[in-house]
Amino acid sequence: MISSLRGTVLAVSPGAAVIEVAGVGYRVGVTPDHGRALRPGSEALVHTVLVVREDELSLYGFASVEELEVFDLLRSVSGVGPKSALGVLAAMTPAQVAAAIEAEDDAAFRRVSGIGPKTAKLIVVTLAGKLPAFAAAGAAPAAPAAAAAAAQARLALEGLGFPERRVAETVDEILAGSPGAEVPAIVRLALAQLGPAQRGGALLGDGVR
Repeated sequence: MISSLRGTVLAVSPGAAVIEVAGVGYRVGVTPDHGRALRPGSEALVHTVLVVREDELSLYGFASVEELEVFDLLRSVSGVGPKSALGVLAAMTPAQVAAAIEAEDDAAFRRVSGIGPKTAKLIVVTLAGKLPAFAAAGAAPAAPAAAAAAAQARLALEGLGFPERRVAETVDEILAGSPGAEVPAIVRLALAQLGPAQRGGALLGDGVR
């Protein structure tokens, strides 16, 4: 079992990084955010798990032990492979995964590519009660207000015709950088990333104030 790697980042490509340890380059599957944080030529420590299959050995790496633990829990769900589990962590933090399961919110998992309605429901049912520590670690006093603002912003952007999954990713990214942002600010920042509104921004004028 390879539980961690510390070495020089040789290369980073979409979904993967190559880390050299003692002259050996290891290809490690990573989330997009993790990949963007890795810089070729710099030293990195990644927490890893080796996934063994009949015809393949795959190494997956994470910036934190918490992400690795949630990755393993997700893989314990029937129908969730390593790529789907990595996809969940590309879209959600461990705390967000725990919160979605606690709230029985399978829609959060349906937004992940490769996870259908049945598998999303199975994730919630199978992992119920197994992630309380992650939910507690991610708890914050402003969470209810932030969640409400995020929900309103998503509705506004989806009403403009933007895809649900892309909207969710963009809003989450904005709130990660500006946790206290209000709905109008979230929508304006999201539109700057998503591109021109398909209905000429009418919703901003009469639905988001």
